[in-house]
Amino acid sequence: MTATRRQVLAGTGASIAGIAFTGSVSELFTDTAAAQGRGRSGYGPLVPDPDGLLDLPRGFRYKVLSREGDPLRSDEGRVPSNHDGMAAFAGRRSRVHLVRNHENRPTARIRVPAVKGLTYDPNGMGGCTALALDSRNHVLGERVAIAGTAVNCAGGPSPWGTWLTCEETEDKAGTNGYTKDHGFIFEVDPVDPHRTGAVPLTAMGRFQHEAIAVDPKSGIVYETEDAFQKPFGLFYRFLPEKPLGGTGSLRAGGALEAMRVPGVPDLSAIQETGASFGGVEWVPVPDPLAKETPIRLQDFGRQGITHAQKLEGCYWGGKSVYFVSSFARSREGSAGDHFGQVWKYEPHRRRLTLVIAFGPSTDIQLPGESPDNICLAAGGGLMVCEDGDGAQHVYGLTRRGEVYPMARGAQNIGTPKAPEWGEFAGVVFSPDGGTMYVNCYTPGTTFAVTGPWR
Repeated sequence: MTATRRQVLAGTGASIAGIAFTGSVSELFTDTAAAQGRGRSGYGPLVPDPDGLLDLPRGFRYKVLSREGDPLRSDEGRVPSNHDGMAAFAGRRSRVHLVRNHENRPTARIRVPAVKGLTYDPNGMGGCTALALDSRNHVLGERVAIAGTAVNCAGGPSPWGTWLTCEETEDKAGTNGYTKDHGFIFEVDPVDPHRTGAVPLTAMGRFQHEAIAVDPKSGIVYETEDAFQKPFGLFYRFLPEKPLGGTGSLRAGGALEAMRVPGVPDLSAIQETGASFGGVEWVPVPDPLAKETPIRLQDFGRQGITHAQKLEGCYWGGKSVYFVSSFARSREGSAGDHFGQVWKYEPHRRRLTLVIAFGPSTDIQLPGESPDNICLAAGGGLMVCEDGDGAQHVYGLTRRGEVYPMARGAQNIGTPKAPEWGEFAGVVFSPDGGTMYVNCYTPGTTFAVTGPWR
């Protein structure tokens, strides 16, 4: 069943401007996913959950793996707030290891507990927790994986089975009570966090990190920056001294560069899907630690550098890296307006292409505005977490461009007269493809969704 956003929202009392899209959805898939994505679209309408947690199509079930405020099974404290980016890793004896970010600021309700050997800054409230699951999604363990970091938003998995968690802040020591500089990437071992500890990967830059993706052949790491004010964020690549060297290798350092698209100072100015730019340049970052000046404000020479508002999701597919600009608003300083873009960069061709563009319309056929976390579904297609107004959904997107609702948050964090729902984040599939894991940001809840996946 294909459902428009307006149809989905009709039963919730929410309203929003319509969204349409242009572009070739098939560009977003690897060859394998594309071949598998030719089946029926969707799983039918969402069924209201009598327990008021998560609405799913008929035949699907959810299990709550973890909720903020509950005791951690490690007895290290309580489950922290603000569940965000997440990854799933295969373990021994069919186990699954989940690593989950907590985007905690100094005002967080429940901090990530400080644990000896795993805490970077004792005054940092953020970090990651790790869950160990058996083949039936029974929780075998839940513990702190890193603590004392700040605003851990997204990140990405490494080819050697670790999680790279990103701090979405530029606060320095002495700001907001912090004792150390923040704005770094940290590596987290999902099985034994003490192997990786709490060591910032300083050569990868200090800025408002969002997400990363690793080229599995070259080991180059691509990074997005979600800067909140103009000049907006940059798209980076990190060339490690020890590419694909395994756990801890990124500590050996490397070179950080920022993307320059000749003649395009702001990606939001590009509105036509399929627009493609060759000769993409990578400019060395003058001061990756941003000791005096944020990177996006540094001097990149007479030709400047390419910026974009709300650079968020990032993933590797086929021979390319894809990244998301959730929206752009000219009233906030962007060169153009859009409700979301998906860009593809082909390293071997040094070419950047606008694959998908969202924009205002009276008819809608794709996920709502502000696409955020994106993952490839095990059976073909994409799952997209939206981070906008009104009801919050996880949408499925087929290769043919058909959209269907996969989940809707039912936990009202507002009032009966003015309902609100927490955004979804961290959507990811188990290594065997049989379970979709997803977080509700507020109240922090991690779900395991099973059913008749195709």
